[in-house]
Amino acid sequence: MELKQRFLRVYSTLPLGVRKEIVTVLDDPTGPVSWEAAYIEVENDTEISKVILEKLEQLQLI
Repeated sequence: MELKQRFLRVYSTLPLGVRKEIVTVLDDPTGPVSWEAAYIEVENDTEISKVILEKLEQLQLI
């Protein structure tokens, strides 16, 4: 399954309060990324979304 699909499946099951929590920290200048920010990046297929998805896969969160 593609990383984006896996992310969306996990994101859809998260409680609303958890979506505001920091899920990963990227190098400067981006810094901490919440589930909500990650969702926006992934939905818009930005360059940062690729980094976020790879990091979440490494952390075995998706």
